[in-house]
Amino acid sequence: MIGPALNAVIPVICVTLAGLTCMLAEAFRKKGERMPIGGLAIIGLLGAGVSSVLLWGRHAESFGVVVADDFGLFVGLVLVMVGVLTVVFSSSILERYKLPVGEYYALMLFALAGMMLMAIANDLLVIFLALEVFSLAVYVLTGLRRESFASTEAAFKYFLLGGFSSAFFLYGIAFTFGLVGSTRLDRIGGAIASGSLDGHPLLLVAMGLLLVGFAFKVSAVPFHMWTPDAYEGAPTIVTGFMSTAVKASAFAAFARVFMSAFGPMREDWGPVIWVIAICTMVLGTVVGVAQTNLKRMLAYSSIAHAGYLLVALVSGNDVGKASLLFYLLVYAITNLGAFAVIAIVSEPDTPREQLRDYAGLWYTNPFVAGLLTVFLLSLGGFPPTAGFMAKWYVFTAAISAGQYSLAIIGVLTSVVSVFFYLRVVVVMFMSERSSQAALPKPSPAAMVALAVSAAVLFYLGVLPTRLLDLAASSVASIF
Repeated sequence: MIGPALNAVIPVICVTLAGLTCMLAEAFRKKGERMPIGGLAIIGLLGAGVSSVLLWGRHAESFGVVVADDFGLFVGLVLVMVGVLTVVFSSSILERYKLPVGEYYALMLFALAGMMLMAIANDLLVIFLALEVFSLAVYVLTGLRRESFASTEAAFKYFLLGGFSSAFFLYGIAFTFGLVGSTRLDRIGGAIASGSLDGHPLLLVAMGLLLVGFAFKVSAVPFHMWTPDAYEGAPTIVTGFMSTAVKASAFAAFARVFMSAFGPMREDWGPVIWVIAICTMVLGTVVGVAQTNLKRMLAYSSIAHAGYLLVALVSGNDVGKASLLFYLLVYAITNLGAFAVIAIVSEPDTPREQLRDYAGLWYTNPFVAGLLTVFLLSLGGFPPTAGFMAKWYVFTAAISAGQYSLAIIGVLTSVVSVFFYLRVVVVMFMSERSSQAALPKPSPAAMVALAVSAAVLFYLGVLPTRLLDLAASSVASIF
């Protein structure tokens, strides 16, 4: 029986055990033998989801450095959802690309375990360890297609720049510990709030170094350089996974560290993130317009969305805090769905990543074209999809906080981004099919998962209040 001291990490333990089980199953699997390793992964993820629900409202702690508050559990449930959807989407794709099944699922689950730990960590060192655990797994997943030069190059670039950003983050932890004498977030916040460190230049240095580490993980300008190459080179389903799960966990830790521990220094870090948010929204949108490769276009779209999430972070009011979690959930469903469609229609010899590959898709596979349209419209912020409500709440938070320039630039960049989302829709519905090659047959489970995801986006676009209230009560638990 698990003792109370481990209650907070039960969801992480469930995912970790599932990863170990998948790894062992792969070791004992005979060549050519079909084994339901994906089912083992889903069982572990469902166990993590159920345990997270049971822990809701209990504010369980483990070892004083892990706190399963409602904020961390909300993000953990988002990560569980991303994991389950990724497993469902991956079943036919892994077989088509001949990727190592056990290795893939084990790495994905270990990455999710690190992400979930990062979301509930109350100590900078634990955040760093969790960050490295999931980063190493994602690096390997990025280069999983070993025969592909693009995949290997993407993994190498991601690894080098990721190690560089980790060094910044670790130096920030070292400076913080030197000043406060602890890496616990509650103690750091207490020391700053007491005023004993007011005006200390090394505290600003520590905060800046930590900001660099987080900005890299969330793909914020000017630390976004790895994003387009890594997204394009990685297997498409891996790209969908890391574009959503990594961003959710990184923003969770970002918000916990800066809005809670460094909250008293908002006047110092607020203007810096304000500038980063504007640059991120503008660059992601402007460069995204020029892309004809859908994976690179969605990569720059991901950068722009990181800017919108930073707007919620800068706003800092109750609406901004709630909209941050709401936006993360909506973005996870939408972006993962878009990448899943690209992965499902692609083949090893026919990637179907270029805009021209989707010409006339409506006439050959209307169901897939309709689903991709829903996801793209949600990314663009069209009503009545959840993407519209997510942006509405973020910009409302900015206006309520007096950040009118952020709101105006956010709205303008969102309008410009409509061009590259609608361009894909126009090509699918209003162009003749450029190639008569038949699309691969998608698995029924993947189609059902995509249809449910699209339905959820419409539901949250029409009735978002209940989830937003849940997000508001969750984020209040860290303050």
